[in-house]
Amino acid sequence: MHGERTAVDATEDRQRRSPGPAVVEASGTVYIGGMEETFAFRFDLVTRPLLLPLGVHPGNCSVTLTEDDRFVARFGRWKVDTPLSNIDCVKVTGPYHWYKAIGLRGSAVDSGVTFGTSTEGGVCVTFVERIPKMIPMRKGHAGLTVTVDDPDALAEAIGSRLE
Repeated sequence: MHGERTAVDATEDRQRRSPGPAVVEASGTVYIGGMEETFAFRFDLVTRPLLLPLGVHPGNCSVTLTEDDRFVARFGRWKVDTPLSNIDCVKVTGPYHWYKAIGLRGSAVDSGVTFGTSTEGGVCVTFVERIPKMIPMRKGHAGLTVTVDDPDALAEAIGSRLE
């Protein structure tokens, strides 16, 4: 009908407002004023109780691309905060074996670290300059894998910010 707004139109309007309330989409992506994008982690039902002793739960795990072009990943008490310009490569990966993906995991092979909450898949982000170490590694971490709810959307959002 003429004059009716669709749900897509309303969502686009909310995303353009600055500042504005957070708009949560079904994908788990949050838009705040159209400038900041936050991606929730995917939590498998089985992994939730395993992660609680680490203090990791859906309320304190996210990846945010900030208004001032920073990549901020939170995983319980652990945090990676680096400029988007420090990102070298972004790749959607998975699925994973549970013993390689759940929790705070390090890799001796590539000096990467994982913030893992799901075996379904995630995004591997490699850095130009290593990020500070979170687990015993000699020189920090060359990469970070995050198991966000929508890996494709995160990879696309980072890619569009780096163009």
